[in-house]
Amino acid sequence: MEEKMTSGEIAKKTGISQKAIRLYDEKGLLKPTGYTEGKYRLYDKEALLVLEKIIALKQVGFSLEEIKENLSCENGMEIRTALEHQIEMMDRKRQQLEKSIACIQRALNRCMDAPDWDSIAEILRLIQIDQKADDAHFQALRHEADNEDWYVKIYHSLNIQAGERVMDIGCGYGKLWRNNWDKIPENITVSAIDIHGSWADDFEVYALKHASELAAGTRLEFCWKDVEKEETWQELKHRKPYNRIIAHYLFGFLQDKEKLIEYAKSCLAEGGIFCCNGAGGNKKYLFWKELFEKLELPSDFVLAKIAEKEKNTEVFLEMLKKYFSQIKEIQILNHMCYGDSEELLELLKVDFPEQKKFFSVYEEKLRAYFKAQITENNGITIETNALFWQCRVM
Repeated sequence: MEEKMTSGEIAKKTGISQKAIRLYDEKGLLKPTGYTEGKYRLYDKEALLVLEKIIALKQVGFSLEEIKENLSCENGMEIRTALEHQIEMMDRKRQQLEKSIACIQRALNRCMDAPDWDSIAEILRLIQIDQKADDAHFQALRHEADNEDWYVKIYHSLNIQAGERVMDIGCGYGKLWRNNWDKIPENITVSAIDIHGSWADDFEVYALKHASELAAGTRLEFCWKDVEKEETWQELKHRKPYNRIIAHYLFGFLQDKEKLIEYAKSCLAEGGIFCCNGAGGNKKYLFWKELFEKLELPSDFVLAKIAEKEKNTEVFLEMLKKYFSQIKEIQILNHMCYGDSEELLELLKVDFPEQKKFFSVYEEKLRAYFKAQITENNGITIETNALFWQCRVM
């Protein structure tokens, strides 16, 4: 007769708790092979092998629901797909951990004195916004279908002329300049303004290393100041006025957006241009709207997002009109091509993080549609847009 083990004995053999054994029973992963007269669970050697599989899969990040599904699968290709999918998921977790470590380290770099939790929380919030923008640009590079970098498109829209004095508020990593280094005209002075402990530190290293490659008379200078402090602008106003002040991807960081606009205007030369963006375009959300309508899926939350973005744009424009008499809107288009249904689903979840119930119901339908379209059309292309404004007082 085959020897049976109690839940305590099988738990001891595998180094887990009896509570875990009971949980696996409740979830249908590890059923007892019998019971004692006192109704205690009994397990055989085959159950021990199953338990060891559960433990192994759990240690590499599979959920109990995924383990249950995987254990019932005998198809080698399906097992391989499950493992490959797990690698992708763990890699995303690793990247998130690395970002969190970098975020904390940058927060420490910005705290010169003894920090308090309020200031740390605010610093972390700002760094996370910065990281989100970096992630968006990285994704754009991966899926770019226009064969032209996003920051090259933005730079072309600025039409910077030789001899101009340019201020870049919150320059960050400096992609606007790095990605167009050979296009910057002669005799340009760029004042890059940011705080230490940001990506701007890396930009300064790059600028010093590549200074000799700039056009004749062109130079970058770094001003390590907090642009939300009045004393920063009192100092800047005593400098020679700027022909162009750039505030791209900045307003999400600010406590007082309107004050920044007022400060910037005070440092512009006569006829100077304030270049900014503060509200995104809607084309991507219109794509989702049309897709959901085609698949006969609920789209009320997409319409709400579109309305919200339109309202934000209207409010931002009204704020600009208080300070500038001429406002030129520039729409920059981009096309993103996706060849993986999982990446498209992830993009949707990023755009609508609050719609967990929607995805729990319709995720499989969306996945099947994406797979079919990718196969038929060699990918799915989404047109996106961003709105920029060039403002001046006439």
